[in-house]
Amino acid sequence: MKLHHRIASGVVALLIGSMAFTSCTDEIKFGNAFIEKTPGGTVSLDTVFASAEYTKQFLVGLYVLQYYGLPFKNATSAPWSASYWNSKLDAMTDCYQQHFSGSEAYNRYYGGLLTSNNSGLIGYSNDFVWETVRRCWLLIDNIDNVPGLSDQEKKNMIAQAKCLAAARYFDLYSIYGGLPIIDHTFTGTESTFEVKRATAEQTALFMVRLLDEAIPDLPWAYNGNTIDTDAANNTGRWTAAGARALKAKILLFNASPLYNDDKPYYDGNSQAEQDSLVWHGGFKQERWQQALQACEDFFNDNAKNGNYWGLNMATGTTPEAYRQAYRMGYIYQGSREILHRTAVTTTTSNKASYQWWNFVGGSGPFRHSYGPTEEYVEMFPWANGTPFDWKQDSIDGKIYGEKGQLFYKYTQLKTSVKKDASRDPRLYENAIVNGQTLSLNWTTGKAEGDTYELWVGGEHESNDVAILDEDGKTKITEKDVARFSTGYGTMKYFLGQEYYGKFVHWVYLSYDEMLLMYAECLAQCGRLDEAIAKVDEVRARVGLKGLKYGQAAFKGDKSTLPNLSTKEGVLSEVLRERACELGMSNNRYYDMIRYKRTDWMTKRLHGLVTYRMMQNSKREWVRSSRPYIGDDKKAGLKEPSVFDYEIFELQNRARYLWDYSPNDLEVRKWLLMPLPLSEINKNYGLVQNPGW
Repeated sequence: MKLHHRIASGVVALLIGSMAFTSCTDEIKFGNAFIEKTPGGTVSLDTVFASAEYTKQFLVGLYVLQYYGLPFKNATSAPWSASYWNSKLDAMTDCYQQHFSGSEAYNRYYGGLLTSNNSGLIGYSNDFVWETVRRCWLLIDNIDNVPGLSDQEKKNMIAQAKCLAAARYFDLYSIYGGLPIIDHTFTGTESTFEVKRATAEQTALFMVRLLDEAIPDLPWAYNGNTIDTDAANNTGRWTAAGARALKAKILLFNASPLYNDDKPYYDGNSQAEQDSLVWHGGFKQERWQQALQACEDFFNDNAKNGNYWGLNMATGTTPEAYRQAYRMGYIYQGSREILHRTAVTTTTSNKASYQWWNFVGGSGPFRHSYGPTEEYVEMFPWANGTPFDWKQDSIDGKIYGEKGQLFYKYTQLKTSVKKDASRDPRLYENAIVNGQTLSLNWTTGKAEGDTYELWVGGEHESNDVAILDEDGKTKITEKDVARFSTGYGTMKYFLGQEYYGKFVHWVYLSYDEMLLMYAECLAQCGRLDEAIAKVDEVRARVGLKGLKYGQAAFKGDKSTLPNLSTKEGVLSEVLRERACELGMSNNRYYDMIRYKRTDWMTKRLHGLVTYRMMQNSKREWVRSSRPYIGDDKKAGLKEPSVFDYEIFELQNRARYLWDYSPNDLEVRKWLLMPLPLSEINKNYGLVQNPGW
């Protein structure tokens, strides 16, 4: 049963029968009519599980309901996270800013209008989570009756179902906290039952138990060594490697300060806090040890299996080669860096399946753009690994920032300009910056075509960052519904014109994320040098020297750098590296809430205005709003290489949390999302999160 993309099968959509929660007095249903409502159709439960083929197709139908993190459709129906009006989790972080009033980020989150009457960005009740869990247990509870399946096939299918259920639980646990635990199907004849919300730790350990039970009955990888492990037909199914990685991620959350601390994240007075639904009631170092052990189990098992999974490495030492290695590591369908992924084929156009934020290929509209912030861009170091600083360039220590060399070092030759990338290659794969080529050839990895003109008046930036004159003063403001409103554009999952119209998977878990989770757990357990070594392994893939080398070579004020001899300093670098390596993957949002970084929520964010500098008749350098592509290029002028910059505060729209202090309760409540009031009112035991 191929799993290259989501598959719509006639047998997947089944009416399995009414199995509503019932009690002595009231009917109880939660989340998309959790037990009562099943997929449309007329085939009975007995029919489905009387056939091996139907049962296999039913399992494929469970994969259809996985979380897919790239919004791709214009809809208000489930799954809510698939709607590009909804916004991605990372839009709520310090890395990206949306500029369209119709998006959820701009409206409810930046505007502070979210309430318990609204769905979260991954909906508690309209993202197919409970449908998936229900069907997983239907398969598990009925598979023994299926003829034509070997015992090993049954064990493998049960293991896949347990991974699917655990993953869907994690999708909600990561943003809501403790959840009702459903560990079997309901017949509808029960006289008593309990579905109240479990504690945060009970929820985490429930997911871990499912994965522990699944791991022995799953292959480490679909490596093609046997028919059962043929990659062409099984890519996308859960493996033991994916299950181990998810277990590590769950235990990482379980050990993080949001849950694992001596103080709750809110005020301690809510029922959710007193019942330990949103924290553990205290700190235990052993939780970090458990997360560390889960990471070590993954890498030990990978070694036993010939290190099947690993980083996609560059075939050369140029910035383009490093970019290609990074890119193909997350986007290539056969990448051994991807531990688990999901995919769709449903689109609203031939480009929307992956260009959901840009609608690139025409004139727009660009209303779903995610503009990288200046804060995000400055997280990326210089090309040799030294931390970014406006007053220096890593190549030779000169102050190139003031001469427009923030992204490329330009060397004037007699008849041309030599251009060398001056920053971390991952920057150019996560953000579109001024001077970047339009295309990195999918096959060769060579930079091709014209360059992005992201200066005021440039071919691509135009006036997305508008300059307004008021009373003789210059005012900078971002244009609404524009692609480059922060002065930058999104590159992750965009990839350029050579990939138009292709279908892209969502990377749910990856090897580079495992390395950085391992680094975090090592640091939390006091093994600092080992933690740094894991971070350096990730950096080396893109040609960056290690953290300690970067700090030693830094020519600025070293007192501003994290202290790598302390746990706090190493963790600071791990979180920064996670932002650079794992852009547009939800992980920055997860890190923000896991570490209770309300200071990330309240800090004012910025964009960058770039000006093209040209010499006037007096050979003075002055700002110019002329594009290069067009008359200047046709006339044989050299590619522009001198620029001026101005950082500006984002205003369209200013986030309402920016007016609060990080410790304010109004800010702290946002560390977890509100549960739907409609679900709480069903009185099956759901307790609201603090502050909502």
